[in-house]
Amino acid sequence: MAEFKTNVYRLFDTAKLPYTPHTYEHGGEAVDGVTVAGLLGIEPNRVFKTLVTQGGDLNFYVFCVPVDRELDMKKAAKAAGVKSVEMIHVADINKVSGYIRGGCSPIGMKKKYRTVFDSSAAGLETMLVSAGKIGWQIEARPDDLAKVAGAVFADIVM
Repeated sequence: MAEFKTNVYRLFDTAKLPYTPHTYEHGGEAVDGVTVAGLLGIEPNRVFKTLVTQGGDLNFYVFCVPVDRELDMKKAAKAAGVKSVEMIHVADINKVSGYIRGGCSPIGMKKKYRTVFDSSAAGLETMLVSAGKIGWQIEARPDDLAKVAGAVFADIVM
């Protein structure tokens, strides 16, 4: 049987960038990011959650922050270059990103959105984000993840 690969892994393969795939048991349900870090045995500051927002300009913006931190909406809006941002409704995640809650990745969304990784990622050797499916994560160098996601780094946490 062929090895399963998410689109995120395929995009890294196409870019010829190194990564490490990770999986965890989840019982079919999304679990919070701190739990994911625990299940993988990885420090929460290296596991990032993907948050989708909508700006006052009605465009969508994507932010990745450590799972044990919270997005600062004012810093996020400043990083996106808009007056304000607010989280989109959970029911809209699939429509906007093509992913489901708990499996939302900053890589391979339906459309390219302005994406910002918290600046804490830049100091890490590797970090993890969702690989686009609940129970699947990708570990890679922050610069490589940012390259594939089209992301920049900025201070966006409280």
